[in-house]
Amino acid sequence: MVKLSAVISVHNEEKQLAACLMLLGFADEIVVVLDRCTDGTRSIAETFTDQIVEGAWEIEGDRRNAAIKACHGEWIFEIDADERMTDELAQEIRSVIDCSEFDWHEIPVDNYIGGRLVRYGWGASYGKAAYPGLFKKDSKVWGRQRVHPSLSWQGRKGPMLVGRIDHYVDRDISDMIKRLDAYSTARAKDLVESGDIGSTTNNLRRFFSRFIKCYFFRKGYREGVYGLLIAICAGLFPLISHIKAKVELT
Repeated sequence: MVKLSAVISVHNEEKQLAACLMLLGFADEIVVVLDRCTDGTRSIAETFTDQIVEGAWEIEGDRRNAAIKACHGEWIFEIDADERMTDELAQEIRSVIDCSEFDWHEIPVDNYIGGRLVRYGWGASYGKAAYPGLFKKDSKVWGRQRVHPSLSWQGRKGPMLVGRIDHYVDRDISDMIKRLDAYSTARAKDLVESGDIGSTTNNLRRFFSRFIKCYFFRKGYREGVYGLLIAICAGLFPLISHIKAKVELT
């Protein structure tokens, strides 16, 4: 019986996939889901596992659910191509799944912009300070959204793990802005399909509330200009998404 599956779903990640997969040997199986890959991603994945699923998913939540379904493990560890394991976290995960009385655990994240660790200020749909990455197979279901899909759970949440995963979220400030554009475009499509794009006034209010949350409550001010930019992007995300949706409907 497979105790622990490590799963990753990717689209054209030939530049960084190997660096991620080579650190997943602590798992009993590695499952790679390929979403419309046209580069060398598959050949790289084949050097690490024969558990490969190929398909085409427009909705991120659908792709992630397909990845979970392909796993054989009692426990599942979910990771992205731009994230890297540490030995300490790997050892902790093996220890936790041997004795945990719970169904899922969050994992703290160290986010890097280029080579700089930026620990504070993340959140409000623009970055993650932690994520529910370790869970029993039937406990986690992703919602049908293109970006930041919702989650539904069965079972009990356990304590957050101590070990951190390294997340190389952006190469530089230009990448941060490109990501805001891509996220807001995907979110706008979700809003249009939902039939409720919200109001401009409410999303203007959300700009300020999200900025305050990230910059002050999540201590983004400790990161200098990076923390300021994270807070601005977090505030702009729902507002720009709303504006793009509104333009699409006119």
